[in-house]
Amino acid sequence: MGIWNVLSGRSKPVRANLDALFSLPAAAITLQTAAGFNPTGAGSVCYRAAEGAAFAQTQREVVELLDNDDDPDVEQSTDSFGFTWLVARQSPDDLSALVTDLHTVNTSLEGQGFGPSLLCSLVGFRDLSGRTLGLVYLYKQGTFYPFAPQGPQQRDNLLEIQVRDLLANDLPIEPQLSRWMPLWGAPGL
Repeated sequence: MGIWNVLSGRSKPVRANLDALFSLPAAAITLQTAAGFNPTGAGSVCYRAAEGAAFAQTQREVVELLDNDDDPDVEQSTDSFGFTWLVARQSPDDLSALVTDLHTVNTSLEGQGFGPSLLCSLVGFRDLSGRTLGLVYLYKQGTFYPFAPQGPQQRDNLLEIQVRDLLANDLPIEPQLSRWMPLWGAPGL
């Protein structure tokens, strides 16, 4: 980094490491054995859809690639903020296939030059009492954080901190709690 960047307070943006998504199956084992959370089989990628034919074609190709069998396991929705969510579903017993699907969406969009539009990826978990937990991958930071919604517009902060500490050796955890954004009503959670 140049001296001018240091003096002006600029820093080089962190490059996303999409291969970190492949750490999720190992983290899921830790979550299952230590906290009783099991994968739901649903996950999603959130991005800001770009205008134009190139983006529409890329998005269509990704959906066709993932939804290549008789049962629809990919759906698309738009939230109240205008962000697009591409939701993938696999068997809860096959988290590796779900992670591969999410990785495919991210790398396809990134490969076509739409990487700056990517916001996050999310994988859902649930325990026997019905508590919901999402592991969120922040694309621009290259880190994960837990999100545990608890009723409308409430989150279980204690559970989130416990999961952070539990998965510290399995995933690159986002150290700044201010980046742990609530994803109310996120598809796939």
